[in-house]
Amino acid sequence: MASSKNQTEALIGGKVFTLSGFESEEYLQKISSYLNHKLEECAQSESYRKQSADARSVLLALNVADDYFKAKKQASSLEGDLEIKDKEMYDLKHELISVQIKCENAEKNLDRVKKENNNLQMKIVKLETEIKNKKERN
Repeated sequence: MASSKNQTEALIGGKVFTLSGFESEEYLQKISSYLNHKLEECAQSESYRKQSADARSVLLALNVADDYFKAKKQASSLEGDLEIKDKEMYDLKHELISVQIKCENAEKNLDRVKKENNNLQMKIVKLETEIKNKKERN
């Protein structure tokens, strides 16, 4: 299914622009809002306001590029953290399985030892009974 191209008007820096793209209108408005915020941020600097329109455009572009590269670096860092966490989770799952197997084996051994203990206790009772009977006969 092909996406349809969206078109919306946005106010950027006091001028109306027609934006179009395959993204939603809300997204396009969000982008224009971001640019307005950056323009306001830059305009707070007196040295920025003293620059020519071309220089202001370049400075705005540099600010946007700075945000982009910082976000890209953060995303990369988070992806690395995620890979580490995925590996830790994988290791923990395998450790859990190993411990569960050991636990099951220990439970089986415990059951075997309990049965063996019961059998030995029954043998003791039987032998004690035999000894008692022999003593009574003697």
